[in-house]
Amino acid sequence: MAPVGKKLTGLVAATFTPLTPHGEVNLSVIGQYIDYLVERQGVRKIFVNGTTGESMSFSVKERKLLTDEWCQRGRGKLDEVIVHVGCSSLKDCQELARHAVEAGADGIAVISPSFLKPPNAVALRMFLQEVAAAAPALPFYYYHIPNLTGVHLLASDVVEGIEEIIPSFRGLKFSGSDLLDFGQCVSCNPGHWTHLYGVDEQLLAALAMGADGAVGSTYNYMGSTMNRLLSAFDKGDLEQARDLQFKMQAIILFAIKEGFNLAMNKQIMCELSGIPLGPPRLPLLPCDVSKACAVAQKLRSVLGEQ
Repeated sequence: MAPVGKKLTGLVAATFTPLTPHGEVNLSVIGQYIDYLVERQGVRKIFVNGTTGESMSFSVKERKLLTDEWCQRGRGKLDEVIVHVGCSSLKDCQELARHAVEAGADGIAVISPSFLKPPNAVALRMFLQEVAAAAPALPFYYYHIPNLTGVHLLASDVVEGIEEIIPSFRGLKFSGSDLLDFGQCVSCNPGHWTHLYGVDEQLLAALAMGADGAVGSTYNYMGSTMNRLLSAFDKGDLEQARDLQFKMQAIILFAIKEGFNLAMNKQIMCELSGIPLGPPRLPLLPCDVSKACAVAQKLRSVLGEQ
């Protein structure tokens, strides 16, 4: 069995991928981005090249460049850099997993293939096993996001007995609203697994179910608020925790009415942080900037931030 190491807990920001106005990877702002997360949001853990990072729209070469830059710039500033290495191709996943080791990542995560889909939990476990074997010394996480992959297998079925074939398995990022399934994942935890919840607007409910922390896109710019929620929950102050969750939900609901999607989310981050992250990559389209500005203003109003 791989060394257990320190358990991953708390807030993890799912980072956006900076692009130039012409849609090319822009590595030059990643240092500034990390400083913003650490100094302004109090977030010292990141999940790169995931859904928020549009990973499936980038080449293996581009994803390696991004991994190198996040790991290099984060050294001495970030506590954890988890790299998503999932692809449709098993060979590409393995290549990215091996590279994550070379880059100095603290762990890797893998999403289910979503074009040619695994027919059952056994097949998905076999796929995950082959990827993990390419980087056996790194903590390995299953990234469960059925609404995007179209793979509606129960995560609890996928992780059942998984450590027998993946000794480096350390938990999962659960980006689904099925708290029954999530609860079953938590209940079978041998103690050293971590369960990170990925639906930001329902974090408090997941904490009550036993979540160890969370991975989310809004923690890029609402990390300080949600860190306060975690602290309130840990202290048993449910009134304050609910108040902070409800405020966050009010912002998300407003954003949904404005057409909230990944493109808008990225632009909101631009407006709030001042970091030029550029547009999303096709097939996504840029959002109406005025709507992103309206959401940013709503956030400042609800949270009392300038």
